[in-house]
Amino acid sequence: MVAANPAHPHGNRELCDEAIRLYEQALRAGRVPRADLSSAPCLLEMALVHPDPADSAWLRPVPPSAALAHLLQPITREIDERIRLTAALTGALAPLSTVAREDPNFAITVLEGRPLIVSVLREASARARDEVLTAQPGGNRLTHNLVQGLENARSALAGGARMRHLYQHPARYSPGLRDYVAQIPAGRLQVRTVEQTVDRLIIFDREVAYIPAAPGDEVALEIRHPALVRYLTRVYEVLWEQATPYTQQLPASAPGAPVTAVQQSIARLLVEGHVDDVVARKLGISVRTCRAHISKLMQTLGAHSRTHLGALLVRSGIADAGSRGAGQATTQEPAPGA
Repeated sequence: MVAANPAHPHGNRELCDEAIRLYEQALRAGRVPRADLSSAPCLLEMALVHPDPADSAWLRPVPPSAALAHLLQPITREIDERIRLTAALTGALAPLSTVAREDPNFAITVLEGRPLIVSVLREASARARDEVLTAQPGGNRLTHNLVQGLENARSALAGGARMRHLYQHPARYSPGLRDYVAQIPAGRLQVRTVEQTVDRLIIFDREVAYIPAAPGDEVALEIRHPALVRYLTRVYEVLWEQATPYTQQLPASAPGAPVTAVQQSIARLLVEGHVDDVVARKLGISVRTCRAHISKLMQTLGAHSRTHLGALLVRSGIADAGSRGAGQATTQEPAPGA
């Protein structure tokens, strides 16, 4: 916008009160003296008057619609040129998209920063039309993860997709997960839990997968290479077949050993020789919680040392019961609420 002189103190894309008065006068009289426009040059700048062919000392009014069309001409030409350029670039690069999808270097994208990852997953959920598969490690998803997950789930369900979620056994005791499952329409979601699982994995329509690229939630990989997505889907299906439906009880404890399913899993890992922090990481629980379960096992079996506990676990059969339970649940379950 161009600054005006003191006699015309506004930009060249505005109309002052004097200009409006002179324009109304021109409309009534059919013309206006050119000299009168010294205090309102914006009438000329806005193309609302033009010279009188019969007398150059006078100006005739132009309809506002005609003035607008005249002012918009250069803008319209610029927009048209940009549209043609956009179409030309799209046509030139479109054939390369197929090549990029087939090239592993282009089929794996690094996503950096939680805001970008959240945005990409939100868009992928909105595009899902068939099935969404997720595996979530740990025993208790954070509240903000469940809130975001519910938003994405509703978006995917609105597009017609069905969902399968895989968690670890401790998630069964999460109030947040129970509330999440209760808000999904019946028959649209299946949930199972497993003793151990892979790191976080999300697969949309068996076409694109997302996995962490580093510890934490700040870097992820978007994978579109068909062979890699097929492989990750097969890994998911193996875990799914070994898991226990969320609507069913976990396999019972060994006779005479009143321990929970989580304690069975801990017992088996201890017998295998894993230390506390490894056991906790594999089961998705904290080391403190893991040691509390170990203490409960020692009290239940009457062990007076960790070495004694190991011997009693082997003798009691608790570890063997946990191992059998991990592979027994292979039947298909009804979705929660079905």
